[in-house]
Amino acid sequence: MAYGRLADPNMTLGTDPRCDPRMVKALTAFGLDGPLPKAPLTVDSPLEERLAFAAANEDAITAIFAQLSGPDSVAGVATTTTTITGVDGNEITLYISRPENTTGPLPAVVHLHGGGMAILAAGDLSYRLLREHLAAAGLVVVGVEFRNAAGKLGPHPYPAGLNDCASAVRWVYANRAQLGVSHVIVNGESGGGNLTLTVTHKAKREGWLHEISGVYAQCPYISNRWHEDAEDLPSLVENDGYFISRQQLTLLGSLYDPSGQHADDATCWAAKATDEELAGLPPHVVSVNELDPLRDEGLQYYRRLVRAGVPAVGRVVAGTCHGGDLMFPEAMPDVFAASIRDVSGFAKSLAS
Repeated sequence: MAYGRLADPNMTLGTDPRCDPRMVKALTAFGLDGPLPKAPLTVDSPLEERLAFAAANEDAITAIFAQLSGPDSVAGVATTTTTITGVDGNEITLYISRPENTTGPLPAVVHLHGGGMAILAAGDLSYRLLREHLAAAGLVVVGVEFRNAAGKLGPHPYPAGLNDCASAVRWVYANRAQLGVSHVIVNGESGGGNLTLTVTHKAKREGWLHEISGVYAQCPYISNRWHEDAEDLPSLVENDGYFISRQQLTLLGSLYDPSGQHADDATCWAAKATDEELAGLPPHVVSVNELDPLRDEGLQYYRRLVRAGVPAVGRVVAGTCHGGDLMFPEAMPDVFAASIRDVSGFAKSLAS
């Protein structure tokens, strides 16, 4: 049976009966319940125009996320900031959140924010609050201000952001005693989901995979096939324009790897991993959203992990758009809390 825009090319978030009505109401306030406007751009447009498109996206999304985030603090959590030096000699800001009045080592989650590896920032209010909610669930959470391929922190295409994420993971592992950390989990959503998976491939390739105890990728942006007629990824058409669009995904991806020379590298796009590269990875959770254009590439990756012998769980959050289980702590508190519990439970389930 066809769903979404495969059933009706004019379907939108506001008319798709699968949508959680609380999510629709929240997005309607921003005019995001209907079709998204198309920009007069392609991947062949001048770089300056694509960077301007990314900057406009960053401004709009940052403002929306801030309004959806709710209160600007989470009780019982302390957040500090430190700076480390990355492998490229650059400074990387880390935001470290932990529950107050706790004893004994806790699991650490190194959180890699979304934005297609091109926009947004770990210091944004919405991401700080997300990390603090995770910390309140009994974790040490480290947000990484990695270099973006565009936006206010760019332009720094691949592998700059990946190198920063790897530097942060390794720093947290090396400083476990000082941080009060038992073991390290990597977690991120959307572009941060791709970085979560690709930093794991980088760790395997470079011989430090033992430093990562588990991987939790949410709505991962991994295929680099958003411009294709990909029959094996029907969600690209089914849910196109539901909060995010294929055009947006394609344009942001073109900034991460501008020349396309890394198109088949698993440390650039996780979906390009071979079966051999998947084998031997640590436990994974791949969580996707039912109404996300990216849903099927995440599920496809999960199934490949299982076939490669990796302990893996696949999770589909019904009724939600791209990242919808993380975006609405006020409008959909039960859905948000369920995802926080799942990340926390996964991290706590793994031995150091």
